[in-house]
Amino acid sequence: MPPKAAKGEYIETDTGNKISRRSQIHGTQHIMLGGKSIIMADAVVRGDLFRSQSSSSSQQSSDPNAKPAQQNTIAISIGRYSFISRSAILRPPSRLSRGVHSYTTLHIGHHVFVGERSVVEAAKVEDYVTIGKDAVIGNMVILKERCQVLDGAVVPQGMVVPSHCVVGGQPARILGDVSIAYGVDGLEGGLSRERYRSIR
Repeated sequence: MPPKAAKGEYIETDTGNKISRRSQIHGTQHIMLGGKSIIMADAVVRGDLFRSQSSSSSQQSSDPNAKPAQQNTIAISIGRYSFISRSAILRPPSRLSRGVHSYTTLHIGHHVFVGERSVVEAAKVEDYVTIGKDAVIGNMVILKERCQVLDGAVVPQGMVVPSHCVVGGQPARILGDVSIAYGVDGLEGGLSRERYRSIR
């Protein structure tokens, strides 16, 4: 009997996402991956934290033909060519209302890089954003396109970081601008594709 082929470290989905077998993906039915994204070993993705249909039923129409609100079932949405590094943690943002946490969707765009051991609890991370290692992106933060979060930065709850800005510090503040060419397909976009190709 021939020996069994060794399993690779990564599982590849139908849309080309590569997910480490050593990552911790919770609530897969509530996670949407856009394609060709990478989730590395020991990363934690908390799709189990989501707003259930029952918690939003009081806000729904009484029309029996009304369709259920599908957006309430997605906890984390990740775009194409995004890279979630080792030991990073992604969890959806939440609001505390009458003693109950209500979760909303964490939207991560295309060509986003999340560094090692970073924690992301943002409302939205737009396209071509780079988050350094050991950074903390607080609850309900919005990172606009092509901004850069430096290593070890702590972006406080609710902060909106404008496009093309560099932020750093604890708490984070705007330190300057990134190059206007940062994040275009020939530069950072190309780097995202190279990272994807390098993962076996």
